[in-house]
Amino acid sequence: MSGERSGERSGERQTEVQGRNLPELQYVEYEVSHGVGQITLNRPGYRNAQSRGLLEEIDLLFGAAQVDPEVRVVVVFGAGEHFSAGHDLGSPDELADREARPLQAGLRGRYAHSRTEFVDKTLAWRNLPKPTIAGVQGYAIFAGWMVASAMDIIYAADNAMFLASNFQYFSVPWDIHPRKAKELLFESRFVDAREAMELGLVNRVFPADTLQAETLAYARRIAQNDPFQLRMMKLAVNQVQDTQGFAGHITAAHHMHLLSSEGEKDPDYALQVKDGQRRPMVDKAFENYRRRQGE
Repeated sequence: MSGERSGERSGERQTEVQGRNLPELQYVEYEVSHGVGQITLNRPGYRNAQSRGLLEEIDLLFGAAQVDPEVRVVVVFGAGEHFSAGHDLGSPDELADREARPLQAGLRGRYAHSRTEFVDKTLAWRNLPKPTIAGVQGYAIFAGWMVASAMDIIYAADNAMFLASNFQYFSVPWDIHPRKAKELLFESRFVDAREAMELGLVNRVFPADTLQAETLAYARRIAQNDPFQLRMMKLAVNQVQDTQGFAGHITAAHHMHLLSSEGEKDPDYALQVKDGQRRPMVDKAFENYRRRQGE
C-alpha cells in the first residue's frame, strides 16, 4: 500500500444487504437509507489500502447502486482513522489473491491490471449517472486521492491529508490549477484539508467527529430532488471536462504513469526504493511533512 502499514488487520466483516441480490462482502460495507447508498471501505487495519478484492467490491456496489431505484445518491467513506492510504503493495490478502489469480506475465499483464483496476473502474465511478460524494478523513494517499477525485463532491474532515502523484487515474491537473499541481507533484507534499478547500479539491471541511453526519445530511437533501434532473445536471457539468479531453488525457497519462513506475527500477533512480512498504515519493512526502512541522 502507498501509506504506512498499521498493524494487523482488524478482522473481515461481512455485510448483509437485505432484499438485494449481492454476494457477501469481505472488504466493504454497504447500506441504503433515505435514498442514499453508503459504501464504506472496510480494511481499517491496513488503512483501507486498495487491494484488488476491495476495488472489485467497490465496483460491484457502484453497479448495484446505479440500477437500484431506491438509491439516488452514493456516498463513500473509509472505516477507521483514514479514508485510504493508497494502493495495497502486499498485504497478506493481496498476496494470496495474486497467487490464486495471477496476472499475465510481463508488461501485458501489468498494463491490463493497471488499466482495468485503476483507470476503467475509476472512470466508470466518475460517470455514474447519480450524484456521488466522498467523505474523507485522515490519509487520502495516491489511490485514495483517485477514488475521492472520481466523486462529484468531496467533504473532508479537518484532519484529512491528501497526497498526489502521477498515479494511474491522473486527475490532479483537473482537480486543481495545473501550476499548483506541478508545485505539489515536484516536491511531493501533503495537502491538508484547509489548503485542499482553498485549491478547490475539497468542497467543505468539518470537524472529524461530525464529518459522517454532515456528509450524510447533505446527501439526504440531494436525494429529495428529482433523479432525472440530477442526472442531467451531472452530465452537463461532466461534459465540460469531456469536451476538453478529460478521458483522453487520463488514458495518455496512464501510459506515462507506467513509464514512471518502470523507471523506479533503474539503477540511476535518484530515490531509495525500500521493500514495498511505501512508494519512494510517499517517503519523500513524509520527510517534507516532518520538515514543515519543524519550521
